[in-house]
Amino acid sequence: MGELRPDLAIIAAQVPPGVRVLDVGCGDGALLAALRDGKGVDARGLEIDGGNVAAAVARGLSVVQGDADVDLAAYPDRSFDYAVLSQTLQTVRRPDRVLDDLLRIGERAFVSFPNFAHWRTRVSLLWGGRMPVTRLLPEAWYATPNIHHLTIDDFRAFARERGVRIEAAWFLAGTQRLSPAAANFRAEHAVFLLSRNG
Repeated sequence: MGELRPDLAIIAAQVPPGVRVLDVGCGDGALLAALRDGKGVDARGLEIDGGNVAAAVARGLSVVQGDADVDLAAYPDRSFDYAVLSQTLQTVRRPDRVLDDLLRIGERAFVSFPNFAHWRTRVSLLWGGRMPVTRLLPEAWYATPNIHHLTIDDFRAFARERGVRIEAAWFLAGTQRLSPAAANFRAEHAVFLLSRNG
């Protein structure tokens, strides 16, 4: 399936062959292309950046330009088996509404995001007193697209409060997978597989 970003590789490994997938914030379509070519998935995408849309379409993918905060409302209920939101949750204006839409549109949803409680972030704030610039968060505070800073524990609590079932979770430090033990402190990045309770 080619070289994918670590969170996308986890998602690609979990998606069964032949299903319908909507990737929201799909970037240049790397995940969609891997799923289409490697698993015969009906792969579609929504992406806000016009350059990324053009790159995805050049790969022969069905990707439209749109804003997750606004355009997900147009998708019918249960129109996909899986909805994917990778590295996008922290950039949308209303993550609560976007997640509601993901779980309305898809039977299940994959969500990945950077963990702002990672120990390096904590140390940077504690000792330097400044917003960190790290490998996964490479932009300065004034240039970052991240408008919501969440942690793994924030996300788990959010899911509990909203009746969202966490079916599985994966935690990463760089490309290395970590155990769930102390993930909120140790993991730079998290991937969750979600569904609606009941």
